[in-house]
Amino acid sequence: MLATGGTIVAAIDLLVDRGVTSKQIKVVSAVAAPPALQKLSNKFPGLHVYAGMIDSEVDERGYIVPGL
Repeated sequence: MLATGGTIVAAIDLLVDRGVTSKQIKVVSAVAAPPALQKLSNKFPGLHVYAGMIDSEVDERGYIVPGL
């Protein structure tokens, strides 16, 4: 799941530090939320994200609503 995007950004940062470009990376997620998608779009132009479903929001704890 991509809720706030913090964990996936950290993972992609590790790849980028090793020379991989964001255009070479594909992210596949069962569920995603707008905050994560916006963060990924802003930080990694050209990144491809594939999500089975996009839920509309996250709650105050950063959990996807309604989520899984």
